[in-house]
Amino acid sequence: MGYDMEKTDYPFTLVSQPDYGMLNVKIPGGKTLKVEASAMAWMDSSLTMKAKMKGGLKRMLSGENLFISEFTAGTEDAEMGIAPGSPGEIGHVYLEDTTVYIQNSAFLASSPNLEVAIEFQGFKGFFSGEKLFMIKCSGTGDLWFNTFGGLIEIDVQKDYVVDTGYIVGFTEGLQYDVTPVAGMKSLFFSGEGLVCRFSGEGKVWIQTRLAPAFVRWADPFRRVQKKNKD
Repeated sequence: MGYDMEKTDYPFTLVSQPDYGMLNVKIPGGKTLKVEASAMAWMDSSLTMKAKMKGGLKRMLSGENLFISEFTAGTEDAEMGIAPGSPGEIGHVYLEDTTVYIQNSAFLASSPNLEVAIEFQGFKGFFSGEKLFMIKCSGTGDLWFNTFGGLIEIDVQKDYVVDTGYIVGFTEGLQYDVTPVAGMKSLFFSGEGLVCRFSGEGKVWIQTRLAPAFVRWADPFRRVQKKNKD
């Protein structure tokens, strides 16, 4: 069991990395690729698409799209381009009878034999200020995920601390606890939030930007419509 960054069943290239990553992938004849709903940018006309519900009510409550699209090639290989919604980098890992957890907005595409399911985080997710659900990808096959900003891969050997908002995903086997970065006072006075304290051995993927922080930065520059005085 393990992970491989180089192995793949679906030949692919990543273009416009790292700022505006796009995934171009070749689907072998007769094979299917799972893709996040609305992420298809272009495709060969020989591909057929089917929308399937994944996660039911739990996926709806997670705030993600309710459907994952499945693209199937005919008798010959076919290609398609897949574009995530956020500007950033795309990562890839080949799972070998194992599991990776990724944040709700990070799933981009996967092999059909990978099980993609919603995983309840319980109170860890609740107190982190993040959504209550993560996406659990398990089995053997390709997984692609995206970030907001750049992507950094970290090999955790013992302990590691990451702000919850920067976490893109992590491998099975890592234990974690969500705590204030420096006690409860830090939640109210320091401007810092909660952190995830990982322990054990595995990989953690983090992103270099936060969408809420970007919105706060951009807000003063937005155009405001002046009201006419009567």
